[in-house]
Amino acid sequence: MSIVKNLITPAATVIAVFILLLFLVNKESHSADPNQFNRLMAPPSKRNPPPTEDGIHDGPGASMLQTPKSAFGTLPKSKSGNYIDWVKALDEKKIQPRYDRNDPEVQPIVMDLNIVHEVKGSMPNVVYPHKQHTEWLDCSNCHPAIFVPQKGANNITMASILLGEKCGVCHGKVAFPVSECRRCHSQKKKQSAGAKAAAK
Repeated sequence: MSIVKNLITPAATVIAVFILLLFLVNKESHSADPNQFNRLMAPPSKRNPPPTEDGIHDGPGASMLQTPKSAFGTLPKSKSGNYIDWVKALDEKKIQPRYDRNDPEVQPIVMDLNIVHEVKGSMPNVVYPHKQHTEWLDCSNCHPAIFVPQKGANNITMASILLGEKCGVCHGKVAFPVSECRRCHSQKKKQSAGAKAAAK
């Protein structure tokens, strides 16, 4: 029994959950479209469809909306999701999202604070940038319902994210997909003195 326990690693658990999700989310068409659960991983021919075909908008007014292709044309490009670098677009003032839907004069309270989540294994640590999130969102969007604002109070795993919890509430739905590992796992781990000596 102990041999079996040693074989079940966190990585194997995440892979198993991921495969199970692919099967359960769309049981009938998962073989034809394995990424159906994540609309930001759609093939090029199905990315950014017009409002009348996107499955989100309905009614006669959908045909009057601007198509993503024309709306996104002048925005900086990205290599994932809907292929727009929204943070860069905001920095370059190419977009000016309204922070409060009722009052156009309300300005965001931007919090420039990075939270580093140390991870086990060889993957780099996760850096969570508050600045890029608070330029768009109020603190109440995430706290306390999704994340308890206290160090060590949140058990964040890739399995929970893939299940649409924690970071997965937005990423893979309205923010870049979780397939872009290095966008979050961005801090290299410091080598211990023993590892440095062994490398020499």
